[in-house]
Amino acid sequence: MAKLCVLLFGTTVSYAQVSSAQDSLSKQPVQLDEVLVEGKQKTDPVFSTFKSEPEKKIVQSKNVADLFKDINGFNLIKRGNYAIDPSFRASQYEQLNVQFNGGTKVMHACPNRMDPITTHVIPEEIERVEVVKGPYTFRYGPTFGGIVNLVTQEVEKQEKGYHGKVNFGGENNGSAITSFANVKYVGEQFDANLNFGFRDFGNYEDGDGNEVPSSFKSTDYGVQVGYNPTDNQRIQIGFRQSFGRDVLHAGLPMDTEEDNSNVLSVDYKLDNISDALRTLSAKVYRSKVDHIMTNELRPTFMMMEAVSVVDATTLGGRVELEWRPVKNLKLYTGIDAFSVGRTGNRTRLVKRNMMTGEPLPMPMEFVDEVWQDSQIDDYGAFVEGKYPLSEKFLLNVGARYDRVQSKIDAPADDFVAEYPDLDTRTEHNFSTTASMKYMAKSNLLFELAYGRGVRSANMIERFINHFTVGQDPYEYVGNPNLDAEINNQFELGVKANASFDGYAVNRLDYGASVYYSIYDNYIVPVIDPSLDKKYMPMAEPTEVKRFVNLDEAYKTGFEIFGELGFLEDFAFKTELSYVYAKNQDLDESLPLTPPLVTRFNLWFEQEKIWARATYTLTSEQLDVASSFGEETTDGYGVVDLSFGAKPFEHLTVGIAASNIFDVAYNNHLNFSFVNQADYGRVPINDPGRNLSAFIQYSF
Repeated sequence: MAKLCVLLFGTTVSYAQVSSAQDSLSKQPVQLDEVLVEGKQKTDPVFSTFKSEPEKKIVQSKNVADLFKDINGFNLIKRGNYAIDPSFRASQYEQLNVQFNGGTKVMHACPNRMDPITTHVIPEEIERVEVVKGPYTFRYGPTFGGIVNLVTQEVEKQEKGYHGKVNFGGENNGSAITSFANVKYVGEQFDANLNFGFRDFGNYEDGDGNEVPSSFKSTDYGVQVGYNPTDNQRIQIGFRQSFGRDVLHAGLPMDTEEDNSNVLSVDYKLDNISDALRTLSAKVYRSKVDHIMTNELRPTFMMMEAVSVVDATTLGGRVELEWRPVKNLKLYTGIDAFSVGRTGNRTRLVKRNMMTGEPLPMPMEFVDEVWQDSQIDDYGAFVEGKYPLSEKFLLNVGARYDRVQSKIDAPADDFVAEYPDLDTRTEHNFSTTASMKYMAKSNLLFELAYGRGVRSANMIERFINHFTVGQDPYEYVGNPNLDAEINNQFELGVKANASFDGYAVNRLDYGASVYYSIYDNYIVPVIDPSLDKKYMPMAEPTEVKRFVNLDEAYKTGFEIFGELGFLEDFAFKTELSYVYAKNQDLDESLPLTPPLVTRFNLWFEQEKIWARATYTLTSEQLDVASSFGEETTDGYGVVDLSFGAKPFEHLTVGIAASNIFDVAYNNHLNFSFVNQADYGRVPINDPGRNLSAFIQYSF
């Protein structure tokens, strides 16, 4: 973080502190390519940012997605308290390239995204969140709306010896309990890291005192071992498992009985090879998710029992070479691969006549193919160069090619009837980017970028067959003939700071960025009159949606921030983010577009004590996608307070109060209640007042 400040704002004191810490090591460690944002002018992607200091958060994260909610431009898509997805500038799901440690992915098995990647990593294990705000680098896979990189603990950079920590947290709203333990060893050539986490969240109450079914339990552990055979080589192996149990999803038709995942990754880096070829980096990984969901606790269970058993297997890897063909030119070339395959089915036992409600003399069993044994493979190649045109100008140019293959091995009869030519399909995608940084002064940075990001349709958009997978109650049908959607994004930004010696107000940091995206072949579901409803055909709505490409759509928006430091230990920060998206084909907004969000932060921070007050003001959202079942959303304001201290060298404690005025509200991106006994199809409210406590001991 200090190095980033040096680049953008010229704070030399913080840089000296970081340098001193690194000099204490007997030798510089070989660092894996897990970092997209390093705070270095000649390596950072344009329009990049990161967030750190998880130990000062105090409020317990439900899953990793909670780490995004305070980052300007991000919003959360909630189906309850567990299956939370990040949304950035109205891009979500596979439109965001979400990964951890520079390339590892875990793809969900559930078609309703009960198990996104954010549920398969321990939140306390994440040291920082890194974001590239658009298709401005393609070294880490195809990128449409941006990259989100979750960086876990970088053990090799820490001091030699044994280290560890254990923490506990609790919340009164939902009687939540969290715990996390970590122990690590760092030696000259060998290091090891072990994590264990447990979370138990109950149903929370909203601001009106209504109980929202949202309880869950999760257990996670991870092991990471690193070895440096020589001064310029590093091999690292990581393995983690996550186990979700008894997860209630208020905004989905079923609940999770079990969700089990495991991830194995191997990283290798060879540094300082020669003057021309500097570095070779390689990564391979495999992840597997097994998911079981039922409607046992839902009202429909009396009529029909439903159990879905699905799984997803993800394989991937990358090899990258860093070249220095001429002085000051950094050239990256590489190849990567990504493959996801999904299988599974839903078993329905119909016990009553759906029309009359009378018990059937003999229950009828039906088996529905969920994924139809589908697979998508992406093989990519990229080249990216960074060259300083002068002391103040840095140019970055990159290109990427992706060969995408998709196939379906067990299509249902009605899907074959709809799409008779279901052969393996191959697509060829080309992405490009060009950006420039201009350091006008040591404390004034301008950024200008263009990116053409291309994304092929995901498995739901291609192969889902009459399942309810959206915010609305419609059945959805995939389209294996979809064209890849394209984001032509332009962005202009500025970051600056000013210092004021001898005054009560001692510094001012500020910045802004504005962007415009032209979408080609944007993928959305629309009602198709030629399709007949498959399940419960007499129940409303009787129409069916099919995924199609839009001819004309665009998005524009901005982010602004200003931070004022005063009285040495105090700071006040204001952030605004706004996005406007338009579906010109249907003359309405694109779905899942958040409203204007304004955030005010006031905090006090010393080495041993810190406190923060946050007021988040969310405007009403009147621009909605009616065809997506969206309704307008009222605005609201929420106040959060937190306090932390380090009374002793190894002990950290904290307390927090969220939504202290117990406001009843729902975000525009929240799903609505589905198949719940006490609720109609109305949006899910967020938690009411919540008191949290946190304690951590480290050694």
